[in-house]
Amino acid sequence: MAESEIREEPCVSCTTFNILAPIYKRLDQQNQCLRESDFRAFWLDRNRKILDCLLYDPSSIICLQEFWVGNEELVRMYLDKLGHAGYTCFKLARTNNRGDGLLTAVHKNYFTVLNVKDLLFNDFGDRVAQMLHIQLVKPFSQNLKTIVPPEIIVVNTHLLFPHDSSLSLARLNQVYKILEYVESYQIENHLKPMPVILCGDWNGSKRGHVYKFLRSQGFVSSYDAAHHYTDNEVDAHKWVSHLNHRGNICGVDFIWLRNPNMSRKPLKTSFAEAVFGIIKNQLGKVSVSEKDETNDDLIRYSTLCEALRQVNLIDLPYGLSFQETKNLWTQAAIDGNGVASYEPFLTEENVNGRTDACNEEFVGFKVKHAVLFPREVEKGTWPDGYSLSDHARLRVEFSPVMLQCS
Repeated sequence: MAESEIREEPCVSCTTFNILAPIYKRLDQQNQCLRESDFRAFWLDRNRKILDCLLYDPSSIICLQEFWVGNEELVRMYLDKLGHAGYTCFKLARTNNRGDGLLTAVHKNYFTVLNVKDLLFNDFGDRVAQMLHIQLVKPFSQNLKTIVPPEIIVVNTHLLFPHDSSLSLARLNQVYKILEYVESYQIENHLKPMPVILCGDWNGSKRGHVYKFLRSQGFVSSYDAAHHYTDNEVDAHKWVSHLNHRGNICGVDFIWLRNPNMSRKPLKTSFAEAVFGIIKNQLGKVSVSEKDETNDDLIRYSTLCEALRQVNLIDLPYGLSFQETKNLWTQAAIDGNGVASYEPFLTEENVNGRTDACNEEFVGFKVKHAVLFPREVEKGTWPDGYSLSDHARLRVEFSPVMLQCS
């Protein structure tokens, strides 16, 4: 595989921002029922300032989370201002009338929207995702050689908050559904290899299972790539992007990039590894009896189910279903002798890696620049005077590169 940068071509920029829906913004810690949504002047002023920031430093793609879809005045304000600035907007409410949702805006000067798909997880957290299949308006050119305008898949989402560790599986399953849908969409529509960009509030840090799962699928955290941060523990807390309702600061907002030449494991294999990682982590919290006497790493199916029940990974709306549990057991079972090991699923080695099949040059993207606002969060601190949201705004610029499979 080789890559060469396309000289003097415009960058593609992307912003992700959880704008804190007024229905969730607490005004008084002593009175949790008092919310910003009760005071029109407050939420109107704050959201006007948010729009000013988005339009002062515009991106060709804007992905917002906790967009207050339940308030017609606020919705109209965003659609009007973004529309007048040249954006095509798409909104999606969370299921079960939660009141908030997603807004994705694509600038007409940069992209043509080929297709939009709404992903309704219909799960415990009523979470959703938007998938946009877009194409650059103008083709890139290099050495007088015309290149067909590249296409991109962009996803905007907001994952479930990990109220406790038993929800790790539900969060992982939400990401799996997104990647499964993207993969099937590309296959069913016979699409050529193209970059995939995932934006949003992932409600999990670089140390979590979701982060590791996405890395195993060939995705790169754009902010970390721009600042040359690694996956090592030493770089896990270099930046933050969220002050949560518990008073903790953490880095949870990501713009992920995957070029089609990135090696990755088969999706189902990668998902099974991640699930077994969660299982092993959770089983460490309980006493697992009836292990195989000849090998401490082997357990029986009935014992596994009982342990999973103790740590709330089955028999709950957000847990593994009966069939999912059986499927994972089948993958882990050794020689059909009634015992299984989850250790093989935890290896870090990228076995069975693959890339999107290609035998020609295609346009991908390279992370050129990434910045978080307010800038203090880039140093791992949260500024006292920041009031636009309880999240930082992340903006990334991508430069086009020619990629070729070797």
